[in-house]
Amino acid sequence: MPDVLSNAKASNGKNKGGAYVDRDKPAQIRFSNISAAKAVADAIRTSLGPKGMDKMLVELSKAQDIEAGDGTTSVVVIAGALLDACNRLLQKGIHPTTISESFQKAVEKGVEVLMNMSQPVQLSDRETLLNSATTSLCSKVVSQYSSLLAPMSVDAVMRVIDPVTATGVDLRDIRIVKKLGGTIDDCELVDGLVLTQRVANSGVSRVEKAKIGLIQFCLSPPKTDMDNQIVVSDYAQMDRVLREERAYILNLIKQIKKAGCNVLLIQKSILRDALSDLALHFLNKMKIMVIKDIEREDIEFICKTIGTKPVAHIDQFTPEMLGSAELVEEVNLDGSGKLVKITGCASPGKTVSIVVRGSNKLVIEEAERSIHDALCVIRCLVKKRALIAGGGAPEIELALRLAEFARTLGGMEAYCVRAYADALEIIPSTLAENAGLNPISTVTELRNRHAQGEKTAGINVRKGGISNILEELVVQPLLVSISALTLATETVRSILKIDDVVNTR
Repeated sequence: MPDVLSNAKASNGKNKGGAYVDRDKPAQIRFSNISAAKAVADAIRTSLGPKGMDKMLVELSKAQDIEAGDGTTSVVVIAGALLDACNRLLQKGIHPTTISESFQKAVEKGVEVLMNMSQPVQLSDRETLLNSATTSLCSKVVSQYSSLLAPMSVDAVMRVIDPVTATGVDLRDIRIVKKLGGTIDDCELVDGLVLTQRVANSGVSRVEKAKIGLIQFCLSPPKTDMDNQIVVSDYAQMDRVLREERAYILNLIKQIKKAGCNVLLIQKSILRDALSDLALHFLNKMKIMVIKDIEREDIEFICKTIGTKPVAHIDQFTPEMLGSAELVEEVNLDGSGKLVKITGCASPGKTVSIVVRGSNKLVIEEAERSIHDALCVIRCLVKKRALIAGGGAPEIELALRLAEFARTLGGMEAYCVRAYADALEIIPSTLAENAGLNPISTVTELRNRHAQGEKTAGINVRKGGISNILEELVVQPLLVSISALTLATETVRSILKIDDVVNTR
């Protein structure tokens, strides 16, 4: 009998070709992938909600950031909880394909539940948009400035879209300009263009009724393509070289002046000086304001904002290529540098600039990230015009409705959907934990309130209890919740499909 068993074991490890196949390997690979992903999710859990620590993001949260722009922490926490559920289901011997298909059914039902919970929103309802932006800013380092940053974000989005026909927002139309110095209170929304480059000629710092030209060629003596040396043997030749140079540059400047340009933007050049001292001298004499070192990636935004066209050669520099604005001025920022503001553009291309100020780089970058998240929340509402309660309310409601749905199913599917429903309780549980509440009693009470039909009951972090979260104005776009749920489920299903690892040298 022992010989039979040993033969069975031996044959179990070999395939027809005689090569050894480890039957346990796919299971080990799955468990190691799940453990790795769970470790990341556990690290991120501590950063959920207004009382959470700061962010650490992974590929999954990047996908959420691209799709919705907010809920990046939630998506990873949900994925971690679903992986935990997978782990337990796999250990019970349920096949990965069954788990994957059941999770797909659960997410489809979940999206349906979320749609039924949501409230439609009009883009003309400024108050609701402000509440959504403020909720997004609550969990950020700069949350105390939400009363300033939320209206700024709402106004920025509403200026670059047509509220009636818009189905999305191109965030490239909203330029965030970072300027060191001052405090976050000094942040402002500018209806026009803001440049951090200094005005090159000190004589002209303000131009009204500006005609703005943007050139991509250099106002300096031409150079040959190859390195060479010119040996000048006498003073007459030296004078001639200088005269030619002077005549060449003067001719360029005269053509610029002839077109009616009085503000000149010059693109940064890597080959030679974009602007020589002699050219600057002539421009100064002709009272033309010069701003040099314009970055290549800013060209498109500048052209869209002020209606100018980039000019690559002096022959194309004509009045039709110029943009116009009421005022171009260099503004002093209380001793912390200067900015150039171009306002009152004649043909505004639906763009705005937000100037972000802060005492150090960290503060400025955090403020920029926070404004980006708030802009994304408003963008979500433009894409899908519906709101949902925050504070863990949708997740608890989903858990309850999916548990009910699981009872209508049979066999392994019911078991997997039930595990999926239980996993979603991680969000309210983590919110309660990070707010210093007892997670078990809070989630139990929340579950009880939802079972009695209070769909909008959620965790009120500020008051440390459970309340109608809509009355507290804690709301988020429907797209954020749907995107978090679907992306987390897709990621978990992808991890379940991996059953082997190929080592690359």
